[in-house]
Amino acid sequence: MKQVSLQLQLKAAHIRKQLLTMIHSSGAGHTGGSLSNTDILTTLYYHVMRLDVNNPKWADRDRFILSKGHSVESLWCVLADKGFFPEEELKTFSKFGTRLIGHPNNKVPGIEMNTGALGHGLAIATGIALAAKLDKKDYRSYCLMGDGEQAEGSVWEAAMAAAHYKLNNLVAIIDRNRLQISGSTEDVMSVEPLADKWTAFGWNVIPVDGHNIEQLLAAFAAAEQIQDKPTLLLANTVKGKGVSFAENVAAWHHKVPDEQQLQQAIDELTALEQKLHTESQVMS
Repeated sequence: MKQVSLQLQLKAAHIRKQLLTMIHSSGAGHTGGSLSNTDILTTLYYHVMRLDVNNPKWADRDRFILSKGHSVESLWCVLADKGFFPEEELKTFSKFGTRLIGHPNNKVPGIEMNTGALGHGLAIATGIALAAKLDKKDYRSYCLMGDGEQAEGSVWEAAMAAAHYKLNNLVAIIDRNRLQISGSTEDVMSVEPLADKWTAFGWNVIPVDGHNIEQLLAAFAAAEQIQDKPTLLLANTVKGKGVSFAENVAAWHHKVPDEQQLQQAIDELTALEQKLHTESQVMS
C-alpha cells in the first residue's frame, strides 16, 4: 500500500504541475479547487475506477461525475495523462474553438456529462447508480462535489433518493476545502455539521484527509464493502494544495499564476517529486 501511495503522490504532483502550466498559458482557470481535488482524482483514476481508455463508452466502466465542474483543470490533465486525448491538446484550454472549456464537456472522451451548474451532479450520479441496479450491472458511480455546493437543495433531494434506493454502488466525495469564491463556506452559508447531516440522510459517512492517498485508498475500498446504503467521503482538503502561496487563500479560487508564481510553484512541486522519488527508492 505504501509503494502504491508513493506512486500516486508522484502522479498527483505531476498533474498539479500540468494544470498550473495550462492555467498560466490560457490566462484562465480555477486554480485553488483544482489543486485541492487533485489527490482525489488521482486516486480514483489511477487505482480505483474500472476504465478502458481505448473504449471510453465501455458499458461496464465505472462512471465519474465532476459536480463541481468549475474545477475541471485537474480532470483535463488526468484524462490527457491517461490517454483519453493527446496531451498536446491541453495547450488549447479555454481558447477559441477548443473542446477543453472551463467545465466538463461530453464531447471529450472520458466525460460522462456536461456539469458545473452546482447541485446537479449528485442527482446525475444517483440516476447512473440506479440504472446499474435496474440493469443488474456491477459498475460503480462516483461524484465529486464542492463544499459550497452543499448549500444547494438539489444535493439533498438526490441524497435522500440515493439512500431510499439503497445505492451501495454510489460514492459521493465532498472536497471540503472550506473556501468558496466569496470567502469561507461557514461565513457565506454554514454547512456544518456535514457528517451528521449526511448520516441522518441515510449515508455511510467516512471522514478522510483528502490529501492522504493511503486514507483515500482505504476509504474507497471500505465503500465497496457496504451493502445497504451509499457512501460519502468527507474529504478534508486545502484549497491551493501543493503551492505554498496559494494554500488556504480564497483569492486563488480562480486566480491565474503569473510567470514568477508559476516558476515558484513548479519548483516547489519538483522538490516534492524528488523527495517522493527518494522515498520510493528506499522502499524498493
